Amino acid sequence: MGLFTMPKSKATTSTTSTSNNNNHNGMDFLLVFFPQDNNNNKLNFTSSNPNNLILSKTQFTISICILFLFFTLLIFTLSNFEPSISNITPNNFTKSEYHNLLFPKMPLTTSHALQRMGTLYRRGTRSMLDLMICHVADETVEDDFRLFVRLIHRSGVTAKNDVVFLFSSPSVSATFSHVIQQENNAFSSLVNIHNELRNSTTRFTKSESSFDLTRFYSKKELETVEPVWGKRIRSNLSKVEEGEGEMDGGGGGELVLSYGSVLSFDATELDPENSLAGFLERVPLSLRRWACYPMLLGRVRRNFKHVVLVDVKNTLIMKDPFGRVRNRSPESVFLFNKKNSDKTRSRVNSAVIAGGARGMRRLCNVMPVEIVRAAMQHNKKKKNSVSDSEILSQLVGSKFMWTKNNNINFIISTESIPEASSLVGRNSGTAIATSLLNHAIIQHNNHDISFLIKKEICSFVVDSSVYRDC
Repeated sequence: MGLFTMPKSKATTSTTSTSNNNNHNGMDFLLVFFPQDNNNNKLNFTSSNPNNLILSKTQFTISICILFLFFTLLIFTLSNFEPSISNITPNNFTKSEYHNLLFPKMPLTTSHALQRMGTLYRRGTRSMLDLMICHVADETVEDDFRLFVRLIHRSGVTAKNDVVFLFSSPSVSATFSHVIQQENNAFSSLVNIHNELRNSTTRFTKSESSFDLTRFYSKKELETVEPVWGKRIRSNLSKVEEGEGEMDGGGGGELVLSYGSVLSFDATELDPENSLAGFLERVPLSLRRWACYPMLLGRVRRNFKHVVLVDVKNTLIMKDPFGRVRNRSPESVFLFNKKNSDKTRSRVNSAVIAGGARGMRRLCNVMPVEIVRAAMQHNKKKKNSVSDSEILSQLVGSKFMWTKNNNINFIISTESIPEASSLVGRNSGTAIATSLLNHAIIQHNNHDISFLIKKEICSFVVDSSVYRDC
């Protein structure tokens, strides 16, 4: 503390003298205190504390806003970052990380497919005449399933058919649902690119894409019937999705883009009691599916003319599989031979079965009964040796199938479904893809085949742009 003195002014002295003449004479002292630094906080606490509190809150608020802005920009940048696939190597990422980077799981926007059951991934533009039901065994790996879905889009199967995937449980369905969504999106992107190229002045060559969009156009008047799946939409279905164009039908009427629905069911929905469980210690989907088909086909019995049943795990569809049954009677059921080392016993292949809707419904109604009968004939140690291929083979020669009420016109092909590995073994280089595409259905028994087919697809500039694993 310091002390400083100064004389009063005359006016001040006079005034003071007048009022207090007896008390103040001479020089007065004015005391000015200069507080030391260590006492500043104590002396200024009352006046400075509110200001400091406001300042600190302002700084904290600004800091939070800046931090929030930073994280927002970071998340936006990462979400729009496209990784360079060529720079990703197995040395840097594990197989799982590499796969998740290529195919991130996306939230699903789906609805019920039929009467509060099933999952509808894509509602078609119109009602289709044919139905493909594909059962997905629990042992099916994701890469094989992805290739199967991709090929049914590219082959034109979805241009004329509704496609149903049958899973064993909701958990398995959840595992593969994002694959269906991603391949549906890739198909939409492929359609949009082809439409843009078709409408542009740039000439489009076959060397740029092996995808044929013309297979997905149909006459506009056919689009008046709504699909059986999903919620009814009372609107003009001839209006295709945004970004998908129309084309001249060449004198045969206006053509619009047309495709079928893609959906799935769980076995727990169609066979909630697992009706075969009491007769078999373990019921694989290859058998349980026969207890699911009657409910599904019964509910859509007036909507489809032809049905094909396909095993996803062991089969690839390269072309329309209905070619052999479209001109047959509604009671027809077409079966392939199965290669068997024992030539004395004729077997049929249960991986692919096609036929008229009536014949297929009758077969699906009979098969569960025959499976139970076969299970009861086996002893306990061999209960799980029941094979639907063997049961089908027995039904083909059974007189029961030729009765008036259960007439099924079986047509057994003299050919077997070709194995992909044997087709590749006879060719090399560019002839591989051509050899595979010459067949509507091939037996998928080699993971190298998947690599070769994907490599062929990715060799085209336009096609490779829509598939992230190219």
